[in-house]
Amino acid sequence: MTTYTALPVPASVLKELRAADDAGRQMVPLTDEEGGAPLRCCLRRSAPGELIALVSYAPLRRWAAETGAEPGAYDEQGPVFIHAEECAGPEPAGHPFANAHRTVRRYSAEGRILGGQLVAALDDDAFRNAFDDPSVALVHVRAVEYGCFLYEVRRPRAVSS
Repeated sequence: MTTYTALPVPASVLKELRAADDAGRQMVPLTDEEGGAPLRCCLRRSAPGELIALVSYAPLRRWAAETGAEPGAYDEQGPVFIHAEECAGPEPAGHPFANAHRTVRRYSAEGRILGGQLVAALDDDAFRNAFDDPSVALVHVRAVEYGCFLYEVRRPRAVSS
């Protein structure tokens, strides 16, 4: 049985985003008075009083740079919350932000959108369904209410025995 792992914004990318985001803007830290912001660095909601920032992030562009894909017009950037300072990263368990409807958007190895699915609950079945299509290389989980990127899940690698 395959377990699918939620991948946060990588630490090396967070360092870059804290200097200048993918739109070229300087980070503006703010104290989250209420809490509840979905943090893409550690895949949890912020607590009241934490120092966070809203930055522009282009996840498909960065994935394409790693893989050589050419997403063309599908290359988009959007707002994501991160800690304004380095954090410990995510706890390695479960499916973050699973308590609401989410969109599971599928991408080909070329970086083209292959479709998506609205899911009421995030679980391994949602990702298994997406990766049942052999042309799917990458999945983005997105918030329904704003369409924002939450995290990515990559195709599991074959394990040889």
